[in-house]
Amino acid sequence: MPPRMNNPSLVVPDALQPLLDLTKVIGQVGVPQRTLDLIRLRVSQLNGRIYTIPDDLGSAAEADERLPRVAGWREADCFTPAERAALALAESATDLSGQDDPVSDEVWQEAARHHTETELAALVIHIGLVNLWNRINVSTRQVPAAWR
Repeated sequence: MPPRMNNPSLVVPDALQPLLDLTKVIGQVGVPQRTLDLIRLRVSQLNGRIYTIPDDLGSAAEADERLPRVAGWREADCFTPAERAALALAESATDLSGQDDPVSDEVWQEAARHHTETELAALVIHIGLVNLWNRINVSTRQVPAAWR
């Protein structure tokens, strides 16, 4: 399907740069980029935003062979406890429907056990920002994005 319109972040004057600036700030507080990438992919999967992940991610330092396994992170043994806590938080904060308290105390406390308050705040903002991008891209039918 062709996009319904150009990406709204490009249509609304001066909208894109603040979003990119926020992404940059989130990446500077100490949360590993690999964790942020795992969250971006998992939240996008939940929202129906498709990324095309190449079969061969290459040998670059930022390549993470675990990306194709992120949907099954609960069963996979390749994710650290901190990554698992961040992924649980991301899933809970993404699916807010039908629950009085979608982000349970248990999920929150486990994330807080692995991340400083600043890192936890960055995770929450990152999850929200990924959800924003997903909603923009899905509702306007943007072309599936290539990973990276």
